[in-house]
Amino acid sequence: MIHLLLSPNINLDGIIYLIIAIMFGPAILLAIIGFAILKKNKKAAKVLFILAAVYVIVSLGLCGSMMA
Repeated sequence: MIHLLLSPNINLDGIIYLIIAIMFGPAILLAIIGFAILKKNKKAAKVLFILAAVYVIVSLGLCGSMMA
């Protein structure tokens, strides 16, 4: 078991994909919902777009610093 943890040939691509999904997933979902309700309620759609933008800015700062 310890040999598996200390092996130099560990593939960590899944962790990178997970961090990227956390960085952009919720923001994309908020933007899609914003576009879906844009015709009905422009004020709520604008709030969702702002939330998506703020989420991307914060997540790029936090997750980007973890990846570096």
